[in-house]
Amino acid sequence: MKDILEIAKNIKLVVFDVDGVMTDGSLTFDENGVEYKTYNAKDGQGIQLLHKAGITPAIITKRKNGTVSYRANVLGIKEFHEGVSNKLEELKKILKERKISFEEVAYMGDDIPDVCVLEKVGLACCPCDAVCEVKSISNFIATKGGGKGAVRELTDMILKAKGFDLTKLIFEPVDPSCRT
Repeated sequence: MKDILEIAKNIKLVVFDVDGVMTDGSLTFDENGVEYKTYNAKDGQGIQLLHKAGITPAIITKRKNGTVSYRANVLGIKEFHEGVSNKLEELKKILKERKISFEEVAYMGDDIPDVCVLEKVGLACCPCDAVCEVKSISNFIATKGGGKGAVRELTDMILKAKGFDLTKLIFEPVDPSCRT
């Protein structure tokens, strides 16, 4: 099996599930049924660093929620796909459009609906609190949980594998051609 850092060097697209990956999986509602989510600022910074490095971040999620589209917009995520019942088929469409292969994709998921995608991608990833079925097929298991820094752990690992100095990357101006 290839070394995880060797795999990470070739990643062009990093796809995230939302509930349990970008959030801790909690569902919070007010008295009117409006849903709220909490996101980790460090995870968001990691996604911004992907942009700066010319790596495309993406979201594929089954649920539809206004806070998720807002978060995707704030983070500049153009590949935002919500209300998706078949994540693998949705990813295939993205790959065809972008002309990249499964081997060039990192995917972070946490539960059974993510398994079919994790089995196909080059770099299968999960937070430490993912279900056993996901952990057993993941190349990269973060030491942090969903919504608690797992996304940042993954983005940092990929960027370092590609030779980026994170401190310099944070302070360098954004090259508009690298925005996705």
